[in-house]
Amino acid sequence: MEPKNLLEKILSHISLSEVEASYLMHQIMEGQLVPTVVAAFLVALRAKGESAGEIAAFAKVMREKATPVLAQGGQIIDTCGTGGDGSGSYNISTTAALLLAGGGYKVAKHGNRSMTSRSGSADLLEALGIRIDLGPEQVAACIDHCGFGFLFAPSLHSSMKNVGPIRKELQVRTVFNLLGPLTNPARANVQIIGLYDANRVLQMAEVLRLMGTQTAYVVAGLDGLDEVSIQADTRVARLKDGEIAEFDFDPENFGYPKASLEEIRGGGPDENAQITLGLLSGNIQGPKKDILALNAGFAISAADGVGLKEGFHKAEELIASQRGKVAIEMLRTYTHSL
Repeated sequence: MEPKNLLEKILSHISLSEVEASYLMHQIMEGQLVPTVVAAFLVALRAKGESAGEIAAFAKVMREKATPVLAQGGQIIDTCGTGGDGSGSYNISTTAALLLAGGGYKVAKHGNRSMTSRSGSADLLEALGIRIDLGPEQVAACIDHCGFGFLFAPSLHSSMKNVGPIRKELQVRTVFNLLGPLTNPARANVQIIGLYDANRVLQMAEVLRLMGTQTAYVVAGLDGLDEVSIQADTRVARLKDGEIAEFDFDPENFGYPKASLEEIRGGGPDENAQITLGLLSGNIQGPKKDILALNAGFAISAADGVGLKEGFHKAEELIASQRGKVAIEMLRTYTHSL
């Protein structure tokens, strides 16, 4: 199998087979291709439009090459977005993940430092006093003991060192923007994935189905937010028992008034940490609390197999209980004891 033949195929707008896509990703991850050729493949795939089969094959190889995080069996949730929506919102999905951990769910939060925003999930957790420089066994122990483990992407995806500089130089979105949420090293089996592009939610749900995910929601705000939005409707694809359904979600139908992006805006890591603590202490109300309840509610709906209304109700109860704040304190103590 010659890389140049695969490139010609992509340039002819023909999708790669699973075997071809797997071979290509192995070549990229193992540093077998020079940077200019890798860049050519990434741009050609973007121009053609990556197929669900290609994305799934790439993700399987990337996950296979990741350092595994072996938490004890059972249900594990990940709330992860592609990022890059440019909204400047506070760290919604990470705050939701901490809230879920406080509610007794097990969460393997896959994330990184800020790429385009002022504060990534790693930056927020550090500002909260939670250690993120942990090995895979320690992260697994955090999931088992605290209900939350942070899977710091650069530490667990060492093969990405061959791609990072190329992505940085290209400065355009590539298939790797989609692969992050699909390659959780803890093999999360319940996922809430936020996308920057509402036109891709159905495709991403199909990718998750091909990868064997049990239950998932793929969401994209019609305003470009890679979360369940409070400003606009959200395009949603639900995966359950191998079946995919797509619908538009309006928060006002569930009693949540629309609000502007300005009202959910965050700042740097320290400011966002104060917002997270304020929310999980029950001290911040309004749109910031509402969008937290919406995103946590979707995760609860997926994890518990209940309707969205019940998911939102439980999320509101968890926020009021301040158990998310207890989860932060527990994580702070436990991670510093390792």
